[in-house]
Order: sequence, then structure tokens, then C-alpha cells
Amino acid sequence: MKSDAILTFAIRFGFLILLFGMVIYFSLSANGFASPRSAAFILQSVAITGILALGVTCTLVVDGFDLSIGSVATSALMLSAYAMVILELSAVSAVLLCLLMGATVGLINGLLIVKFKVPDLLATLGMMFLLIGLQRIPTQGNSIATGMNLTDGSTAEGTFSAAFLWLGRHRFDLFVEKLVPMPVVIFLVTAVVIWVFLELTRHGRLMYAIGSNERAAALVGANVNRYKIAAYMISGTTASIGGILLAARLGRGDIASGNNLLLDSVAAALIGFAVLGAARANAFGTAIGALFVGILLQGLTMMNAPYYTQDFVKGAVLVIALVFTFYLSAKSRSGGK
Repeated sequence: MKSDAILTFAIRFGFLILLFGMVIYFSLSANGFASPRSAAFILQSVAITGILALGVTCTLVVDGFDLSIGSVATSALMLSAYAMVILELSAVSAVLLCLLMGATVGLINGLLIVKFKVPDLLATLGMMFLLIGLQRIPTQGNSIATGMNLTDGSTAEGTFSAAFLWLGRHRFDLFVEKLVPMPVVIFLVTAVVIWVFLELTRHGRLMYAIGSNERAAALVGANVNRYKIAAYMISGTTASIGGILLAARLGRGDIASGNNLLLDSVAAALIGFAVLGAARANAFGTAIGALFVGILLQGLTMMNAPYYTQDFVKGAVLVIALVFTFYLSAKSRSGGK
């Protein structure tokens, strides 16, 4: 009985204990790690990938998976830059256009999966490659910046509006002047909204039911296809929000800036399975997973760890999280045998 209690405690709180232990270690070992500025930098570094991860969490809840989130975010980045710099549209028009694009991509992904019975990995992988190619066609693979030379020899006259750049660069005062970046606020609001939706609403519970047993959910009256499509539309929309924030922070449409968004977002969502022993996709765990990766990389950077070790460390963390989730949970269910 004692061993069962220890195992249950490890499954439920082991990952959070690891997180707090890591914070204490870096605070003692790296000068300045525990400062408010460092904390704000960590949150800023994970805000965009965290928003994407929250979207992919919704697809995981319905037993799906969205590989197109990184390319949707990059497409939103390029589309917003193209809309303002080349088409000379307003910030509001650019944002609405990007959100519509993300929702449309999610809708197409959902229809491919539920109507045409294309496996989710194949459907979203195909969409990923389609978007990667499509976003490069208007500028022939070039990044978009104010005053750039266009393919017809003219010069782009549009600019990134101050209102748009505010989304990525504004900082709020909190104990310290200009401490909290706007993307962090949007990340936290998005996390709360998706958590409330998934955990506290009937629609969220039905999505979990679909992910657990699609046939049983259909028998009790759930519109399985509609909820699956909705999950992919949420994923596409949140990915476009991430791309908008990235464009607003950079102030240009950098074609290569979203290269790591997919892997980092997926890692955060999967690490979330281990938080509080949930063993399922959940918004709170995803947010903690994103924060965990950010704290780890910030601490290693401040301790002068080589940059090329970061992917290895992220992979090791993901493996450890999955062991916490599945191996220990399986042992718990089998009575520790």
C-alpha cells in the first residue's frame, strides 16, 4: 500500500516537483535567473509556441493531430506583412485576414479528415507542405520588409502600422516598468479561455468523450464530425494568432522565422500529458509544458550551455515526461506489478 501511494504521488506531482527543483537550481546557479526581467523573458520566449500548442491540444483531445500549425503560423506572418507592406491594408484588416485564413485552413483539414476519411497526420502533413509552398509564391521566396523591391521593379510603399506592432512589442508595467510583453498576456488569456472551454463546458466534455470513445459519443447524440472540424478550426485560428504576434514582434515577414514552431509546440502539448498525472491532452498541462521548456532553455543559456545541446535537452525532457505519463500510469493501474 505504501509503494502504491508513493507511485500515485510520483505520477501526480513528480513533474511539478521537477519543475520547481529546476527553478531553484537555476536560481542558485545562474546569476539573474530569478529576476523579474528574466521571468518576463522566459514567458515571452514561450508565448507564441504556447499559443500554437494550445491549439494542437484541442485536436489531441478529439484523438487527432495537427501537423500544419507551424506552416499556418508562418503563413499568417507572411500574409499580415504582405497585406500591410504590399497591399497597404490597415492593421485591423490584416489581422482579420489572417484569422480568416487560419480558420479556413482548419476547416479544410477537418473536412479532409471527417468527410474524405484522410488520416489526420496525412491530411495535415499535406496542408503543411501546401502552405509552405504557397506562402513563398507571391514574393518568390523572399522575406517582406518595408521599402523592399518588388518583382516588377517597383518599391513597396506600405508599412507596418503602429497599432499592429503594438501587439508584439508593447509591455505593461507590473512592479517593474515595461515588464510584461503583450504576447504573454494574449498567451495567458488564450490558455484560460481554452481551459474553461475544455474543462467546464458541455462542448469541451463532449470533445473529450469523442477522443476517448468516438462511437459511444455518437450514440449519446454528439455530432462527432462537427466537433472534430471545430477542433481543427480552433487549432488553425490559434496558429494564425501566433503568426500575427510573431510578425508584430519582428516588424517584417521573415520567411524562415517559424522553422521551429511546430516541434516546440508539439513538445509542449505532449509534455502537458504528464502534468498532475492527467495522461491526456489538457490546456493547463500544455501551458505548464511550454513554461517548463522555456525555463529549461533560459537556465541553460544563462549557464553558457552550448546552443546545439538545446534540441537534445528538449527531446530528453519529452521522453521523461512521457515515461511519467504512460509507464508509471500503467504500473499504477496494474497495481505496481
